[in-house]
Amino acid sequence: MDTIQQLTNELADRKKAALLGGGQKKIDEQHERGYFTARERIDRLVDSNSFQELGMLNTSDVAGMEGKSYGDGLIVGIGKVNGRAAVISAGDKTVFAGTEGNVHIRKSKKIHEFAIKNGLPLFVLNEGGGLRMPDGMGSDGISNMLFPREMLTTHRQVPTMSAILGDSFGGPTWSAVSSDFVTQLQGTCMAIAGPRMLELANGQKMTPEELGGVDVHNQFTGQIDHDGSTEEECIEALKTFFEYMPQNAEERPAMKLSNDDPYRTVDEVLSILPQQRNRVYDMKKIIESLVDDGQFFEYQRKFGRALITSFAHMNGHVVGIIANQPNQFAGAPGPHECQKATEFICLCDSYHIPLIFLHDTPGFRISSEAEKAKMPTKIMVWNQALALSTVPKISVVIRKSIGAAYGNMCGPGMGGDLVVAWPTAEINFTGPEVGVNVVYGREIAKAENPKEMRQELLKSWSFDSSPYKAAAKHLIDDVIQPEETRKFLCQSLEFLLTSKREKSERQLATWPTGI
Repeated sequence: MDTIQQLTNELADRKKAALLGGGQKKIDEQHERGYFTARERIDRLVDSNSFQELGMLNTSDVAGMEGKSYGDGLIVGIGKVNGRAAVISAGDKTVFAGTEGNVHIRKSKKIHEFAIKNGLPLFVLNEGGGLRMPDGMGSDGISNMLFPREMLTTHRQVPTMSAILGDSFGGPTWSAVSSDFVTQLQGTCMAIAGPRMLELANGQKMTPEELGGVDVHNQFTGQIDHDGSTEEECIEALKTFFEYMPQNAEERPAMKLSNDDPYRTVDEVLSILPQQRNRVYDMKKIIESLVDDGQFFEYQRKFGRALITSFAHMNGHVVGIIANQPNQFAGAPGPHECQKATEFICLCDSYHIPLIFLHDTPGFRISSEAEKAKMPTKIMVWNQALALSTVPKISVVIRKSIGAAYGNMCGPGMGGDLVVAWPTAEINFTGPEVGVNVVYGREIAKAENPKEMRQELLKSWSFDSSPYKAAAKHLIDDVIQPEETRKFLCQSLEFLLTSKREKSERQLATWPTGI
């Protein structure tokens, strides 16, 4: 019979071997490619000495593979991220290229269940080749290895944050696109299957980046929310996003103390907004002047650029900001912006984050391409999300808010708790030039002095578009001085975040991620 010392020594030897995953040679190859290992990534995410690994002694259940498959391609456990408990899962490229075998999938499912049961946020550091061929072959193999249903019906109960840190296909992609936040390392690929599989399936030849690189997702799919040039930058983005999230859906995000006076005036906004109405400017500068300490974190910064979605703090409260960006397509939303707005509203409403809308848009960006991209549907899905959201919503018309876009930006009748405008606001069914041409085009053409008549009509149109007519009929709540906008927003949040309203009804929590 082995002695206690022999047994404990055996355990130490097994765990020492497990730390090497697929072996030192595989670790060296990972480093030679310029990537960290799964454990090195976890070390950079969690607080020092806080990680408690689970399933360290797992191996593949294929006979003869035990000694070179520790973890079965997945490292999981519990740790602290910036002092907060969280569940962490990381694909291990050193074991069968991070592919998913039976044990891997069982482990992934169990750690996901653990996170939900205990109300712990989930971080997923992804890299891997999808389903492991030998394990998934045959009717019995594939029947046992489909994506677990339980992982598809969690309804945003805990914040889920993913990083694509190496080429990822199959399972890692499914997991990432189902997350609340995704960052991807530049130079990597996230797709259903790799280029080799694509070529064999239909003869298409392309590089991994052409197939699923960050440019593809930033410009076309919107399946990532951030990208970074280094693994450290991506991991830091996960931590930053996490700062704005609650531990789980039962809690509100934590307050952040600041010495920034909530009632300070923001005189600088008067110089940011151009005197000429047709001049562009950067709405991010307006946001920076309004939020606590000028700090905000953009969500999907490179996708749907005519709309800004960002997280910030106002008098310590976490808020989500949806703002038109006049220096991109004049702030006119297209299909991508609609998708972006819908996803952001669902995210904020699910985690009890109040929404602030800043308007400056000439209306929707219409074109035949937009129609082919289901623009009417995307507009209405955005509207549906807005109508179903129950977090406090405050809307400020900065300059233009024209046509149906006025409603999508939480104009009157769309569930906003407060809708106000600056005196610079222009609100109407359409812009003056278009409106005058459509309504009075024939009369202008017949006039003795068409130019003079056009100018008179434009003056009249400008008067009708001012916010005062809507304010007089209490269709909007007030016209405020621009420099008092921060005070108005912070004060309004104090009044709206009552015990009845501080938590959302979470009617959007069941909406699929990646609408």
